Amino acid sequence: AAITLAFSMSTTTASAQKFKGRTDKPAFTKTAASDSKITFIGRTQVNGNDVSFDWTGTYARIKFNGLFLSIRVSDTKKDYYNVWLDSSTDKTPDKVISIAGNDTTIVLFGGSDFAAKGTLNPHEVIIQKRTEGEQGTTTFHEFITKGAVLQADPLKSRQIEFIGDSYTCGYGTESKMGEHFKPETENVNYSYAPIVSRYFNADYTIIAHSGMGITRNYNDGSKGYYMPDRYLQTFDVHNRDKWKADSSAFKPAITVILLGTNDFSTGRQPIERYFIQNYTRLLNEIKANYGADHQILCTAAKGDANLFEYVRAAVEQCGLKNVQYMGYGRAVFAEDEYGADGHPNYKAHRKIAHSVIPYISTMTGWELDPDGVR
Repeated sequence: AAITLAFSMSTTTASAQKFKGRTDKPAFTKTAASDSKITFIGRTQVNGNDVSFDWTGTYARIKFNGLFLSIRVSDTKKDYYNVWLDSSTDKTPDKVISIAGNDTTIVLFGGSDFAAKGTLNPHEVIIQKRTEGEQGTTTFHEFITKGAVLQADPLKSRQIEFIGDSYTCGYGTESKMGEHFKPETENVNYSYAPIVSRYFNADYTIIAHSGMGITRNYNDGSKGYYMPDRYLQTFDVHNRDKWKADSSAFKPAITVILLGTNDFSTGRQPIERYFIQNYTRLLNEIKANYGADHQILCTAAKGDANLFEYVRAAVEQCGLKNVQYMGYGRAVFAEDEYGADGHPNYKAHRKIAHSVIPYISTMTGWELDPDGVR
């Protein structure tokens, strides 16, 4: 269950008690979220000391000495976050927190947490947005530590971009079959995108929104506004700020697209030539960001039998190089591998990852990992 931990700063924390009576008692250190020692992965906007974002899966790495870490944050609605202390993201998070309201200070880890982990310095914390943009826009203001903030690990040499809909968002990955969507059970870390990235030891960015299609959204929602439009944005929920890929340090070796299910939703299907036209527009937008040689893998999920043919036709007719396609059918999931509203759960997402990984390996030249998918 998600745990909300919101406190004001106090010298009566467990970590403060540890230093009682010592002359070398470390003082609180405040570090702006925009400080270059903190590594953000995902589309973000910096405004003075603040870093704002809303795309699902956006995450930050912070490294520090000491036995205390809190964060001052704001959120336009209510978002959920996975948080790891001295652990990799293939493990169960040490905490799941919710962020809501303006200018809230949340204690992420105190003395008792470090006692359980051991007190070796330095420590690294990873904090990952597990809910999608429509659940809220988050602003990190500052981190508060007892001890110095150190340079966090930079971007990994391998980087992947994912573009998708509710599947990629991790919609219902922690739900049981028959349940309906709840933000608390949306966990992007259990979607195929982070799973694939962990397999290749890659950093990732996710551009995904539930219900989005190529030329038709779920049940005809938001007509005239589809993923080829949303892909160009810094923020998921509004188009005021255009993303500038050339000014970002994130340079993916490959983009993976998993879209089209919503185009065929509610027993309908789009006109093929419009689908191909919009799909090609998205492909050209990706190429404009990363260059003509950039690798793109286009995947077609379960759903209408024509979806794969639409994607195949778009790839074959786009006139672009280094664009490949693949598909998988309903048999990839078992009956007990569905979560909320018929979406795949974590077990099913591992199977999607198994399907995608060989294509990425071939297209990038990254070797397969004998240790498997996690």
